[in-house]
Amino acid sequence: MAKNVSKLNTKIWLSSPHMSGHEKKFIKEAFKTNWIAPLGPNVNGFENDLENYLGNKVHVAALTTGTAAIHLALVLLNVKQGDEVICQTKTFAASVNPVTYLGAKPVFVDSERETWNICPELLEHTIKDRIKIGVKPKAIIVINLYGMPYKVKEINAISKKYNIPIVEDSAEALGSSYFDQKCGTFGDMSILSFNGNKIITTSGGGALVSKNKELKSKIIYLATQAKEPGLEYSHVTTGYNYRMSNILAGIGRGQMEVLDNYVELRRNNFKYYLKQLSAINEISFLNEPEGFYSNRWLTCIIFQTNKMRDDILKMLELNNIEARPSWKPMHLQPVFKNYPKYLNGVSDDLYKKALCLPSGSNLTKIELDRIIKLIKQYFE
Repeated sequence: MAKNVSKLNTKIWLSSPHMSGHEKKFIKEAFKTNWIAPLGPNVNGFENDLENYLGNKVHVAALTTGTAAIHLALVLLNVKQGDEVICQTKTFAASVNPVTYLGAKPVFVDSERETWNICPELLEHTIKDRIKIGVKPKAIIVINLYGMPYKVKEINAISKKYNIPIVEDSAEALGSSYFDQKCGTFGDMSILSFNGNKIITTSGGGALVSKNKELKSKIIYLATQAKEPGLEYSHVTTGYNYRMSNILAGIGRGQMEVLDNYVELRRNNFKYYLKQLSAINEISFLNEPEGFYSNRWLTCIIFQTNKMRDDILKMLELNNIEARPSWKPMHLQPVFKNYPKYLNGVSDDLYKKALCLPSGSNLTKIELDRIIKLIKQYFE
């Protein structure tokens, strides 16, 4: 089964940065013109590039992280201490932490199996139950998990019915779409991430997407320490140091030039895994429902048992290949254990049986074959 690591077996990462070379011209120009600050032509240009890419007349503010974007979205939705915010339990902690920054309470809701995202039926049940006990949630944070769009029609209808705004976390879903509309445009506000492991990267960075220009101005105001106009350093509200630098935005501009190509490469990784592994009865895949288009940020497979998943994970690790279990649900995290939760067992089951395979746009066929060979050997 497991083999010792060969010196020839170089590390295969789960999702490593993939520089195109286009980034250099924007960074070089920033140094040449001395725009080494959290403002400048690259920041404006990167925001324009994202706005043009997303379409639907959205407005984008480039920030330091996706987490900062969620934090500001909640601030702008007037989430305060003691408020409740509904959160998808199947996600990474960064989607939930900003709720607690504000002294608010996350209320966790489980997933449905088709997309692994928040379950519409359970979401509505949760809202009704919270209202019944006298606490109407202030917002809903919905995830496009692993690049797979959430059930937009159903979830947004519930949001409208109960007048609870949506913060759409598209940190993993730039390049994905739902019936030809780009992810990152479905929430009352939406967030993007450009962390080093994302489909495009600015090393570290994120963005907050809004529906009107006035809101973008307010985001930028809060993200630059809420400094009032004028020469004096005057402040009438609490601000944050969340604005993206011109250097990092330059990296982003170069990455935007290859975004569609990187989406295609990741989708090709998924197709290759599917072709090579679909004959193994013990493995299934996260497939796209009709009208859903995933960027396949990570290729996720599901095993019949927890033991199979853990055996494969250990085998890949011993062969210098990085793979990861799917996100540990937030309701299982010690830091969130005492918060309300509405569960159906889906996220727990996926946590035990699902595995994220190396999926970077810079993976080679040799590397893919090396991973696939090991998995096939296990089942042989």
